[in-house]
Amino acid sequence: MPLSHRWTLTRYLIEQRRRFPEASGDLNALILDTSLACKAIARIVAMGVLAESADPAAPARGGEVNVQGEVQKPLDVLSNQIFIRMNEWSGHLAGMASEEMEAPMQIPASYPRGKYLLVFDPLDGSSNIDVNMTVGSIFSILRAPQEVADSGRDVTEADFLQPGATQVAAGYALYGPTTMLVLTVGNGVSGFTLDPNLGEFVLTHPDIALPADTHEFAINSSNSRFWEPPVKRYVDECLAGRTGPRGKDFNTRWIASMVAEAHRILMRGGVFLYPRDSRESGRNGRLRLMYEANPIALLIEQAGGRASTGRQPMLGVKPTALHQRVGLIFGSKNEVERIERYHHDPATRESGAPLFAERSLFRD
Repeated sequence: MPLSHRWTLTRYLIEQRRRFPEASGDLNALILDTSLACKAIARIVAMGVLAESADPAAPARGGEVNVQGEVQKPLDVLSNQIFIRMNEWSGHLAGMASEEMEAPMQIPASYPRGKYLLVFDPLDGSSNIDVNMTVGSIFSILRAPQEVADSGRDVTEADFLQPGATQVAAGYALYGPTTMLVLTVGNGVSGFTLDPNLGEFVLTHPDIALPADTHEFAINSSNSRFWEPPVKRYVDECLAGRTGPRGKDFNTRWIASMVAEAHRILMRGGVFLYPRDSRESGRNGRLRLMYEANPIALLIEQAGGRASTGRQPMLGVKPTALHQRVGLIFGSKNEVERIERYHHDPATRESGAPLFAERSLFRD
């Protein structure tokens, strides 16, 4: 399709809004504000370390430990500031929550307040910047509780603790060879590529559909000694290849960037596993439920895939804390359902699947 005939993100959102004639347009405006933040972050990511001093109005020192216990990089701090500045003033939000901030952010009293909540990871995979690899931003939009929208009171942590199924919209920006925005507003998934000449996100990947079957899986094999038996069984079967119980060969992929992993899987299928393991007792996983797992899960399921903890659908998990962590498995539907069956199979849970351990490349 010629570029002149492609829809921009603005037109796409207008067409989606026409499905709901009573809609106010606030959601569209909020998504466009968020896309503007992603454009700004794409620019600073492209500059790399040069960007650390590129915005004197928003100094970003980095080096501090955030609420996740991670040392912040200067671009983490700067990206977080950009998300805030682009979204705090418009009157669409009741509050925001970021992976980089311990508590919810209140909308300043000088600005009007709206009916939505914005949850975001401003720069996912930022450790990859040092080696010039793909990073991204992830965001999720929720409705604020009615009493918050009506009264305009300050938001609390409890206002954000909604299951992923209640998300109004979710998406991510991918900062790679091209900058892309992948979005769902509850009516499938579409991908937009940033045209640097127009300065606009242009629809290039309409109606993204994830194949139900795959021959690729992604997992950090260095953690294999901590895996639970169902995960060990699944990986062992994949590694056994054509002569094993699956009867086909699998490829392994691992980028260590959630956005990059999700994008590869949306584009060509696959399954991603960052499961709960035995490293830290009392913690159900390593990924952030609100900032990573829920928005990615909504995108995957809207594209026809499946997302799970291994034990239950990801979008059904009821959050108990703003920075709660969780195990996450997502991708091609048939593979994720197989992994779920292994988690519910008493023989696998209790025995550790000894029949498959002999074939493993990751034996303890």
